Amino acid sequence: MAKKIHVDFEICESNGVCMGIIPEVFDLDDQDYLHILQEEVTTENEAQVHEAVRQCPRQAISIDEE
Repeated sequence: MAKKIHVDFEICESNGVCMGIIPEVFDLDDQDYLHILQEEVTTENEAQVHEAVRQCPRQAISIDEE
């Protein structure tokens, strides 16, 4: 079963905490808008993605199983 990163952009403040934890997955553009560069949670990035979920100040990041 695939795991995907989900960001609730209604509550995301684009703080960049997630980008600081795993910049391969999250990026802020010049207008401070958050982008997901890689939606899929892999065995290589899973620990860091979980840490980004945990540290999100607005709890806007989650992991969905599809």
